[in-house]
Amino acid sequence: MNLAILETGAPPPALEERFGRYPAMFERLIGLDARSYDVQAGALPADVGRHDAYLITGSAAGVYDDLPWIPRLITFLRAAKGRAKLVGICFGHQVMAQAFGGRVEKSDKGWGVGLHAYPIVRHEAWMDPVPLVAAPASHQDQVVAAPQEAELIASTLFTPYAGFAWRDQPAISFQFHPEMSPDFARALYDSRRDRIPDADAAIASLDAPNDNARIGEWIRRFLVTPEFSPSS
Repeated sequence: MNLAILETGAPPPALEERFGRYPAMFERLIGLDARSYDVQAGALPADVGRHDAYLITGSAAGVYDDLPWIPRLITFLRAAKGRAKLVGICFGHQVMAQAFGGRVEKSDKGWGVGLHAYPIVRHEAWMDPVPLVAAPASHQDQVVAAPQEAELIASTLFTPYAGFAWRDQPAISFQFHPEMSPDFARALYDSRRDRIPDADAAIASLDAPNDNARIGEWIRRFLVTPEFSPSS
């Protein structure tokens, strides 16, 4: 599997020093090596065919922000449609939705933080049949209109469009953060006490069991299984 990680954000500097950057977190999560591209710095593969799959990370940016790298990323994702597997996480989930006909907004529900439970409303072949998964959340923006070809696979009252699988291309995405270890999420929430509501409750929620490893295995199966390739 020739995987590339499109890095659209970075942890706060103090956390990066302790925990590393997001590409390393994803490599540990899914058990695959990858080449990373710093999309915020203007780096993207010259040809979408250079890699078999692209994983788009989380970011502090919003897809609607006036930043030059965002439209370039959207153009790249549209060019990759049907030619490479795509996986989106948080901002990656949102920018994929925006690129393929959906809509993303800053939610009037406010911040989603802490360990959230996500009911599975549709099971795909790369998933095992569990009723829900628990994973850390950290977002203000949400997908508010789904792309026409996106099948909903995870949904909550707070995050109705929490997970998608696309019917017209090999692509999946999730609003939550399976790459975030409890220790990293605790440190992140603690660093954002001036922005997020009830940081102590969000931190305490991380003591409960999570499904990060299960979700990582789902992503790995999707990536490495030929059945889910563009040529299938």
